[in-house]
Amino acid sequence: MEKEYRILVVDDEERIRRLLKMYLEREGYLIEEAADGITALDMAIEKDYDLILLDIMMPGKDGVEVCRELREKKSTPIIMLTAKGEEMNRVQGFEAGTDDYIVKPFSPREVVLRVKALLRRASSTSFIQTETSTKDIIVFRHLTIDNDAHRVTADNMEVTLTPKEYELLYFLAKSPDKVFDREQLLKEVWHYEFFGDLRTVDTHVKRLREKLNKVSENAAKMIVTVWGVGYKFEVVNE
Repeated sequence: MEKEYRILVVDDEERIRRLLKMYLEREGYLIEEAADGITALDMAIEKDYDLILLDIMMPGKDGVEVCRELREKKSTPIIMLTAKGEEMNRVQGFEAGTDDYIVKPFSPREVVLRVKALLRRASSTSFIQTETSTKDIIVFRHLTIDNDAHRVTADNMEVTLTPKEYELLYFLAKSPDKVFDREQLLKEVWHYEFFGDLRTVDTHVKRLREKLNKVSENAAKMIVTVWGVGYKFEVVNE
């Protein structure tokens, strides 16, 4: 039986919420709505959504504030909706922990495709019990990354990551000891020719380390800053 995905659509414009709801419901998703940031944050904390479509410019709390506060409690996948000319807002959105963004005016079909792609990356853990053996797995002494299940464990304890945090960790771990500069990471992990504040990478690395450190200091040490260059994944043998 297929899982019913629940999505929260947040936008202060009713016509946009209605449009998104119509297209997403056609795909079989369960849609709930919020018209302002305060309501959206309350709903997102109270309920477990599979994904949130979040407008940046809203009354009460803007999308960046909502994303930042939600990230302190949950790792729900978030796609930010931004208007043209709001590049700085998009940078702030990435720093706050959003996983993707879509620029208005948008094609509803594009939104559906982005939603499907992010749900695929984020929800593989719902189908861990399978008869096939896991093949795509990276094992280190203090850290295991099961890419088939999108599951990360550090010293045998599971670590909950956002899709983008997971992709960043997996990308670095695939090439131990190789140094990547911030521009490379933005291009390879975020999949955009993204011209913006490189602190987006720094913020995600910091958040990733903090989550790993809560369960394993040794795992957190594996993400190493190479000063003046970027970051690398270093194997810890302690």
